[in-house]
Order: sequence, then C-alpha cells, then structure tokens
Amino acid sequence: MSRLYGPQHRVLQDQHDTRRIADKIEELAVHTELGDMDRAFIESRDMFFLSTIDHEGRPTVSYKGGDPGFVRAVDSRTIAFPLFDGNGMFYSAGNVTGNAKVGLLFIDFATPNRMRVQGEASIDPNDPLLMDVIEAQIIVRVKVTEVWPNCPRYVPRYDKVKPSRYVPRADCDTPLAGWKRIDLIQADLPAKDQGRAAREGGLISIEAWFGKVGTGAEDA
Repeated sequence: MSRLYGPQHRVLQDQHDTRRIADKIEELAVHTELGDMDRAFIESRDMFFLSTIDHEGRPTVSYKGGDPGFVRAVDSRTIAFPLFDGNGMFYSAGNVTGNAKVGLLFIDFATPNRMRVQGEASIDPNDPLLMDVIEAQIIVRVKVTEVWPNCPRYVPRYDKVKPSRYVPRADCDTPLAGWKRIDLIQADLPAKDQGRAAREGGLISIEAWFGKVGTGAEDA
C-alpha cells in the first residue's frame, strides 16, 4: 500500500501513464527517517516553506527564515524550528495546534536542490530549545512521517545577496520591523513595541512603507 498516493492520484497517473514511475519514486526515494545527508541539508538552509491547515480545512503556506542552522534535526525522526517575532497573527502556530499535519519544503537555490518533509507538528510552551534560540517566541517540533528529495529541474539558480537584518543574532540588537513604524497601527502594537518607533527611526505612513517594500529597501 502506498504512503503517498490515493485514488485521486492513481486516476491522473493512469491517464498519463506514470503509475509505474510514481511507484518507483516512492520505492527508491521516500523514507520515514532523516539520513545524514537529509539532516545536513536541512540544517544548512536559511529558509523553508511551511504548509499548514487552518480551522476551516484551508491550506496555507508560510515562509520561514533565519540564519543557517535555525532549523535543527534533533534526531532521525524530529525537526525543530523557532518562530520569531512576526505580525501577531500566529497563523501557522495556531493552525498546528488545531491540525498537526504539516508539509515542509527546503530549497537550495544556488545548487539547486530541494527536499520535501511531511510530518506532525507540536508546540510545547516549555520546550527547552526556547532557552537556546535567541528571541524565539515558539518552538515547533515536527515528527517526520515521510521525507524525500525532489527533482531540481525547474528550480532557478539564484545567488544570495545578503542575509536579513531582522534575523535575531547574539552580537547585535534586532531592529524594529519596518511595518511596526507605520503611524496607523501604533496604538495596536504589543506593549513591548509601544514607543519603539519614535526611538528607532520615527513614524512612517503606510504608503511610505509599501514604497519601501516595492523598492527593496533594507528597512522595509
């Protein structure tokens, strides 16, 4: 019995005469534990895409980023990653508390290379990694159920220009997010951010912030 394919997949595979190769890919590439190369690849990444399912069954995909090593392969069956300060929605985190099933896509745009991980996520407010990761608000642990490499055929080759200035680091203070300087939202910011905009660059209009985003300004 296939771990990946249901009747709906089989219909399309049969229509396009790909059932045999689909089964061979699952046989040769899909595994249930992280090997040494898998773990090394995951821990070398500075970003990945996280797919979660919300309370109405809607899938959503989020970008998660940090310095290489921010995602940890704790053991052959467990991946852990932090959630840093965001927009306050806690959309991905809230989703996994309601539906543990997640998908992760890791990509190396320079090589290129990519890897899929399926698993079940959990959040523990007392996770010991919270003490190890600077400014982590939440640690998400994923119990791996399937992992497999993906063909890099359509992945474009990109060079990394520079890391994000907003990733928390031990050797410097983390700047205030650019959008937290928008004048219209000051009264709604969390208590910890109240007054910071006046001290860190001043207030800006929402139009000015979108202008920064559109031009790729580092302080957007």
